[in-house]
Amino acid sequence: MDKLIALAKNPVPSGAIVGMFQGHDGALLRFARWQPTRGPRRGTVCLFGGRTEFIEKYFEVIADLRRRGFGVATMDWRGQGGSRRALPNPRKGHLLDFSEFDRDLLRFVKDIVLPDCLPPFIALGHSMGGHVLMRNAITNGSWFDRIVVLAPMLAFHPERVKYPGWFARGVTSAAALGGLSTMYIPGGTDEPQEYGPFVGNPLTSNLERWSRNRAVLEAAPELALGSPTYGWTHAAYRSMAHLMQPEVPFRVQVPLLIFSAGHDRVISNRATEDFANQLKVGTHIQIPAARHEILQENDDVRGRFWAAFDAYLGVESGVL
Repeated sequence: MDKLIALAKNPVPSGAIVGMFQGHDGALLRFARWQPTRGPRRGTVCLFGGRTEFIEKYFEVIADLRRRGFGVATMDWRGQGGSRRALPNPRKGHLLDFSEFDRDLLRFVKDIVLPDCLPPFIALGHSMGGHVLMRNAITNGSWFDRIVVLAPMLAFHPERVKYPGWFARGVTSAAALGGLSTMYIPGGTDEPQEYGPFVGNPLTSNLERWSRNRAVLEAAPELALGSPTYGWTHAAYRSMAHLMQPEVPFRVQVPLLIFSAGHDRVISNRATEDFANQLKVGTHIQIPAARHEILQENDDVRGRFWAAFDAYLGVESGVL
């Protein structure tokens, strides 16, 4: 899918360059990039969404970044958005190992970012996207000068798991390795979470942004993604266990700014705090009123995020 979906309430930011690039195994993955709309030019923010997300969900964020003098480069992870899906049922969120994301990220930077985008390169990732960036932060030779992650997926919130963590991990592992990798986890469905009711949702308290994101999926249902498979969940548990090893925070080599959402019911804030407390090169900020999707939240929550982001990256106050 080499185009972007435009709605009256969610127009494509002007000047978009959109297309497909080849992931590590040749899978076609969707990307888009933009030049800044104001000076001075501050480099490029490489923007990475979470599981189920798609480029169109971040048009408002892209406009916010461009007004700050940043170019923006973004992509849809394999298996979601406008990128190639792994299974005949395109609603199944499936993956075998998170190293696939690492290798796709390498191809994205080499093929899309480095040839046409202005340095320095700042990475900004939400949830699963933040998780992948934290994997990158402990890799020798990262291309990013700074990394900012929001509600990174380091451990699932207890509300998301019906059973004790050790039991859920064991069952998931047995199912994934026992030939059931492509099956939905218990309770899994083709129905995207965004099709559910707004009241009580764990993602955002802002009805306008919730409705806007749902409208995009209603206009382009091919962007929607349902529940994860046993394979994806097994891969996620393995990768989270890797990042939560005690020595990993000490291996972070890129300045890392971590945001957590005070009302997060998707990922565990305790895991985020435990990781951040061990960092030698990084800072942790919690936004108390936020639900999981900080950048899709109400204006007050987003304002708190942008104030901290601007201070961290030296964007002068009053320029917007």
